[in-house]
Amino acid sequence: MTFAESCNKIFDETTAQYHVTDDVDAKEVNNYEEGSIEHTLHAKNWIDAVQWHLEDIIRDPEIDPVAALALKRRIDRSNQDRTDMVEELDTYFREKYKDVVPAADATINTESPAWALDRLSILALKIYHMQVEVSRTDAEPAHIAKCQAKLDVLLEQRVDLTTAIDQLLDDIAAGRKYMKVYRQMKMYNDPETNPVLYGNK
Repeated sequence: MTFAESCNKIFDETTAQYHVTDDVDAKEVNNYEEGSIEHTLHAKNWIDAVQWHLEDIIRDPEIDPVAALALKRRIDRSNQDRTDMVEELDTYFREKYKDVVPAADATINTESPAWALDRLSILALKIYHMQVEVSRTDAEPAHIAKCQAKLDVLLEQRVDLTTAIDQLLDDIAAGRKYMKVYRQMKMYNDPETNPVLYGNK
């Protein structure tokens, strides 16, 4: 099993684990060794699963405005946690490949390995929920067929992205590509760069 394939396995397991309770307040049970890449991948997908459902809840047209604001704040915190975890994953890859000397003609990728894994984690959730739609017994045949066509595309996309991630890691290990990570520079969370926040000091 390749690295990206093992990531898919962890993401699918975590997504299924979340849906045992399907509760945004449920506590994550992460049985992977603390500090391991697997532990981080599990935690990453759990955050993504919770946020997926928070985004569903906030779109309820009957939601209380006060509750919606609190939920929006929670989604903002979740987005920050998600970004922090991506950076943690990139730190892992930078450490892993720190002794690789890039070739003179080495090129940079459009995104870091961790941001590609972020997309893979979201794909696991898309596939899970599209499969739910395909399996519905209360939906019209046209809906089922439409969702099946989308599911087929998502599964193909996962094969392609999995292959691309493994190829990227192989290229980094061989010095054909090099990592260059730009850390987050979100301004709206920073009281020193968000004028609404520093204007209220």
